[in-house]
Amino acid sequence: MKVIERLTIFPLYKKRFAPLASVLLLIPLLSGCGSSKSSSTVSIPTPAAAPTVSAAGPSTTEANTSKPNPATPTADPDPVALQLQSLTLEEKIGQMLLVGINGTTLDAGAKRMITEDKVGGIILYSNNIDNLQGMVKLVNAMKKSNAANPAPLFMSVDQEGGKVSRMPAEYATIPSNAKVGLRNDANAARTMGTLLAREVRSAGFNMNFAPVLDINSNPKNPVIGDRSFGNSADTVVKLGIAEMKGIESESVVPVVKHFPGHGATSVDSHLELPVVNKTRDQLAGLEWLPFQAAIKENADAVMVAHILFPNLDPDRPASLSRTIIGDLLREEMGYKGVVITDDLTMGAIMKHFDLGQAALDSVNAGSDILLVAHEYDNEKRVREAILQNVKNGKLKESRIDESVYRILALKHKYGLTDNPVPVPDLTVLNKDVKAWRSTIAK
Repeated sequence: MKVIERLTIFPLYKKRFAPLASVLLLIPLLSGCGSSKSSSTVSIPTPAAAPTVSAAGPSTTEANTSKPNPATPTADPDPVALQLQSLTLEEKIGQMLLVGINGTTLDAGAKRMITEDKVGGIILYSNNIDNLQGMVKLVNAMKKSNAANPAPLFMSVDQEGGKVSRMPAEYATIPSNAKVGLRNDANAARTMGTLLAREVRSAGFNMNFAPVLDINSNPKNPVIGDRSFGNSADTVVKLGIAEMKGIESESVVPVVKHFPGHGATSVDSHLELPVVNKTRDQLAGLEWLPFQAAIKENADAVMVAHILFPNLDPDRPASLSRTIIGDLLREEMGYKGVVITDDLTMGAIMKHFDLGQAALDSVNAGSDILLVAHEYDNEKRVREAILQNVKNGKLKESRIDESVYRILALKHKYGLTDNPVPVPDLTVLNKDVKAWRSTIAK
């Protein structure tokens, strides 16, 4: 994760967190509460070393409770840690839920998820979007419903280009990754990222589930295909990272997907649980390369797939596996950012696992955000499972704190707000898309 500049981030939340700003002005200097953040990363403890959250940020050691020495330099208060301290357990768990809604308007179930369960994010699909005006009205309505909650919503969408395009017909279309991959031009891929981000940002979204970093290594793959930049690791690394940076440059959170690689599957995980029997060495030599490159380039968020890799974990798919998320992604690859599951209501999970237990397993494995894309009742089951397991002591609240710190830090980094957006004039944006698209066709 990139550096979170405290002095520039905190003013972005001044309006929402006026009481918190007052706390910062009044809080006494603390000594021995942990060192200040480094100049290169935000250090987030792994589940094996749960933090004690203080005003100076997560620390693996207890704070020194002796009286401060005025002459001793102290760490600046960490606004993210202070915000985390202010949340109830229920609000923390809400931040870990990113949910889908029914229909094209803010119905009762959607409103309850926002106002009562205080979910941290929303995802819209094509069945939630009829036209530009209706989409913007819906996005603004959800943000307005969230106004009294402790943090802005992640407003997310799958806008990849090609067949996975959620934006309504008023937007000029963007071609598939495979078509861009034929050019093998990093500048073209970066421009693609900026255009995708400009599209979603114009409608009030702040998170895009793109780029796809899967390598299309199985020609019979029913779910990836032209969503991939190609069948070469070099091509996917080159173009995928360029697209990620293009999305970032427009202040939209990119979510790279689908770790540890969906390209070799022969089953659609929306319908059933795919099994990939590749060895660790085979995966390391191909599928993992784009994700390792993204981690090196400080990827903000990674989506983990519902795929069983028996040679890594014979019992749990990647999205529920401590071996794959905690040991491989976080420990070995050194990833410090936000981990998001693929939709837990997909057939790969619902047909083989209890939804509540799957959510609990995923949190224990190291996931931060649980994507529950369909049905209010499913969101309630997931929320209740996490809440009850914390209350009965089977899941430590410190483990929840680790994830929520990462989530809040990402929201601070991108300066998220719940401010409404006007219905955009797409003249310039569509012109730019068409001009870029003409270069791809050559």
